[in-house]
Amino acid sequence: MTLGNNEKKMLSAMRTKMNHIWSLDELLEVTKWEDQVHIAGSGQALMDEEFVEIIETKRKIVSLGSEGDRAVKNGLLEFRLWSWIIGQTKSNRTMKGLFEAGFERFEAGPGVGLLKSLGVSIDAGIFISTNEDQITSQIEERIKFISQLSNNKINSNELDDKMIEHFIGRKNLINVEEYVIREWKLTKKGIDIDDSRLEEIELIGEITPDFLQKEGWEQAQYKEFDINADAPIPMGGRPHPMQSLIERIRSVFLEMGFSEIEGDYVQSAGWNMDALFIPQSHPARTMQDTFYLDEPKEIDIPEDMLDLWASVHESGHDTGSLGWGAKFDKEESKKSLLRTHTTVNTVKHIAQNPESPCRVFGIGRVFRQETIDRTHLPEFHQIEGIIHEPNASLPMLISTLKTFYSKMGYPDVRVRPAYFPYTEPSVEVEVYWRGKWLELGGAGIFRPEVTEPLGSEWPVCAWGMGLERLAMLVLELDDIRELYQPDLERLSRMPIL
Repeated sequence: MTLGNNEKKMLSAMRTKMNHIWSLDELLEVTKWEDQVHIAGSGQALMDEEFVEIIETKRKIVSLGSEGDRAVKNGLLEFRLWSWIIGQTKSNRTMKGLFEAGFERFEAGPGVGLLKSLGVSIDAGIFISTNEDQITSQIEERIKFISQLSNNKINSNELDDKMIEHFIGRKNLINVEEYVIREWKLTKKGIDIDDSRLEEIELIGEITPDFLQKEGWEQAQYKEFDINADAPIPMGGRPHPMQSLIERIRSVFLEMGFSEIEGDYVQSAGWNMDALFIPQSHPARTMQDTFYLDEPKEIDIPEDMLDLWASVHESGHDTGSLGWGAKFDKEESKKSLLRTHTTVNTVKHIAQNPESPCRVFGIGRVFRQETIDRTHLPEFHQIEGIIHEPNASLPMLISTLKTFYSKMGYPDVRVRPAYFPYTEPSVEVEVYWRGKWLELGGAGIFRPEVTEPLGSEWPVCAWGMGLERLAMLVLELDDIRELYQPDLERLSRMPIL
């Protein structure tokens, strides 16, 4: 290959210090170039011809995000909450007291989640901790880490990996930027090259009609082009992997004879919780686990339905159950929220078609106040389905699920006994993957306390599973957040479903 003038200039400059390792700034200074693109392009060409070796060093720089700056100024959320808790008598450590102390609702949910991860629990509405010294120590470690980054950008090698992993999962607390530092060094071939080959000459890279009309164009020297050189392959558009997976699941269920149903994101606590015989004292119904709405504050529910739910919850109505024995609060039932599962759609479908056999499924978004980490998101998708007919049974349910997973490419399926508030019997579904069994969802037969108030006396086979967890399996991901990062290169490498 004939070296271009830029390659000759860079090689000549580097030969002034034969064994030196050159930085970018040093090469820009010695070549008098202002744009680093000349160094990058010439350096790559010289490396391809084995005149130069490129040394790459990857570094991660950690700095505070906008929430991190706020935490340095006002204190970490868990620190402020914990300071309040340990300053109260045990009987005053309640959610009500927390709000009265001035904590905002948007802080309470995430904050309580953080405290739970540190070992704080909630019993009968009161915050309980068994090892206060350990919790205080963990929070102090987090404060120390955040303080290190105040007004500084620090190499990740100088910081605690566990702290980086924790804070990167929290929105805008820290920023981690990756850098690649390149340096250039002459090879033996670059050192031994004859000086005569480094004389710069004018090379013509573009032939135009004007150039051909000038005298002497026949004697000009022309830049060489390698027509066999690798060129980047253009990437065309393609559906997002999650959307492709949804369409694949949809086609499997439709092929199995199911019909698709949909529902609204905003639901009442009555249809989302009470209709499923979930007690009104259940922890999942607290504000730290469910997104309640201020607008609309309430959703109207027919009085006869509220009376029916009240009877079922208090005494079991005529289902043969004893109910929960606690007073049913109709106002609690009217509260509006973002649905926590798509089961609300199937329950409403049964209520609207109590005497019509059906096999339906739904795929939709659900919302829960989860702390973001490798396997959890506050907004995710759920796959839901029911078989509502006179002869529905547990063997029919298990056979259906095994057929579904087999069509998805996972023939080894097993079920284990489990407990869910609104199914009996209940099972957990697992598939065999990479030498171990992974739990992907729950299933069972709706309890009479669920179906009979809806007007149906038929058994209902029901199941629900997380779509993102299945996506991690299919796409072989270790971190659920990779599904939603706007990284086109990473997305393009994912399998086409």
